[in-house]
Amino acid sequence: MLKRAIAVGVILLLGSSLWPTALRSEAVPSPSPEVDVSKIYGRIQFVDHFPDYKVQVVENFPDLRVQVVDHFPDAPGKWQIVEHFPDFKIQLVEHFPDFKIKYVEHFPGVE
Repeated sequence: MLKRAIAVGVILLLGSSLWPTALRSEAVPSPSPEVDVSKIYGRIQFVDHFPDYKVQVVENFPDLRVQVVDHFPDAPGKWQIVEHFPDFKIQLVEHFPDFKIKYVEHFPGVE
C-alpha cells in the first residue's frame, strides 16, 4: 500500500511538473513581425541605445511618410522631435529596420 502511494505521488509530481511546460508552450503567442506604423506619431526622441523601433530612412517604397512638425503631432506620420518625455524612442539604422520612413513636407502617413 505504501509503495502504491509513493508511485501515485511520483506520477502526480512528474505530471504536475510537465503540465505547466506544455501549457506554457501553447499559451504564449508569437510576436507579430509587422509594425502598425499608423500608430507611430507624436513626440519622437532619437536614441542610440534601447529604442522602441529601429528605422531606416529611404527615398523609395517607405512604410511611413514622416512630416516633422513643431506643434500638434496628432496624426499618423507627424513627428515632433524632442529631447525629453518622448512617446516613442527611435534609432536610425542602415540595415534590418523594423520599418522604413521617408521625410516629406506634405501628406504624411501610411503609403
